Amino acid sequence: MMASRNISRFWEWGRKIICVGRNYAEHAKELKNAIPTEPVLFLKPPSAYVREGSPILVPLYSSNLHHEVELGVVIGKGGTAIPQSAAMEHVAGYALCLDMTARDIQDECKSKGLPWTLAKAFNTSCPVSDFIPKDRIPDPGKVKLWLKVNDQLRQSGCTSQMIFSVPYLISYISEFISLEEGDLILTGTPKGVSAVQEHDELQAGIEDVVTMNFKQKSKRI
Repeated sequence: MMASRNISRFWEWGRKIICVGRNYAEHAKELKNAIPTEPVLFLKPPSAYVREGSPILVPLYSSNLHHEVELGVVIGKGGTAIPQSAAMEHVAGYALCLDMTARDIQDECKSKGLPWTLAKAFNTSCPVSDFIPKDRIPDPGKVKLWLKVNDQLRQSGCTSQMIFSVPYLISYISEFISLEEGDLILTGTPKGVSAVQEHDELQAGIEDVVTMNFKQKSKRI
């Protein structure tokens, strides 16, 4: 049964956000990272969710907050060790997402060999669009994503550029983290990440499917 709870409001009850880093080669290069041979994973808590109409808050400890636009995959049926061939049966739909990243803190964590939690998991670090039913995106490997800051295009890419596909990621993650209904997988960002300032307006979209708008707020957390 795919819809025992209201999957279209997954952000209200979903239990985890699993994020994939460096899944676009050009983005890995722009941050001077090696191109991975297996997925790089990190987590955000559900308290990271923020919806349109509420602002993205800047953590007090960061002075270099970056936007990363991503395709989110919403899990509709849980599982462990899901084979790639069956992976899409576990997808309920999608969401357009931003992975807001305190880049200065991430750089510091990387240089010390520490986890990225402070850079990635703070409140409002995961803006999400309305739920996108699965049939609106027939092929998650052919999705065009874009992001503008104050009407200037910063990111534009296609999920065909992903190193690891959606079915591969579902299978890989579920080998050691069981997936549950309402979970969200962030599949990585294309190149073009850059800093946002307080009061900036962010607009992001999936071509022909959805757009969303967020404002950067001066109040810090």
